[in-house]
Amino acid sequence: MPATPAWPPASTPRLFVDQLLEAGATPVIDGPPAHYLLHVMRLKTGDPLLLFDNRSGEWLATIAGIGKRSLSLAIERQTRPLEPVPDLWLCFAPVKKARLDWIIEKATELGVARLQPVITERTIVERVKTERLAAQIIEACEQCGRTAVPTLADPVKLPALLKDWPAARALLFADEAGGTPVLSVDAPASAAILTGPEGGFTERERALLLDCPAVRRIALGPRILRAETAAIAATSLWMARHGDWR
Repeated sequence: MPATPAWPPASTPRLFVDQLLEAGATPVIDGPPAHYLLHVMRLKTGDPLLLFDNRSGEWLATIAGIGKRSLSLAIERQTRPLEPVPDLWLCFAPVKKARLDWIIEKATELGVARLQPVITERTIVERVKTERLAAQIIEACEQCGRTAVPTLADPVKLPALLKDWPAARALLFADEAGGTPVLSVDAPASAAILTGPEGGFTERERALLLDCPAVRRIALGPRILRAETAAIAATSLWMARHGDWR
């Protein structure tokens, strides 16, 4: 007797929708997502979709109807609840486009709760396009199976970040001049990681950071890391010790 195929199939498309999902709901998808599902994925009536809304978890839906530029769905059941996310922020100096996209994608996959661009004295990126970064975050969530979307904060200059820093949140400063090995730092939650730009922090910025009571200097090994490597390495090490990888 042949085995019953898994439902939904592993190849089922997964999509973020900015509307509350619940049993019996009939959401409508239009715009670029509808175009992708209909004309790239070639979905048809009755095909399954996995949806998540950053509020109620993940849901299984089927395509109930197809229009010229939209499709209507029927929610069948919840497949997963909203996930608990480790209370880790990643504060990073923006770098060039492709490398910045990589930071956003990988930090989302690793499970950070908040992404905070920080403008430093040596930051060479003149303008951070937050709309594009927000789209990158959603795409990474769709790919990696996240049900909770990380917050993307507006860019802020380093002095302003430190001025308003919450006292209860440890700020792990990845200092190229050295510090405590990151695996030896006891900063379970609430915590944040700060990594610098391609040219590193200036001495004035380092002094400003070390004057902040919440700051703890960390080291990321004996070699000089690129800015994007440092951001993801530090996040990975924190998640392995204090996050949801255990």
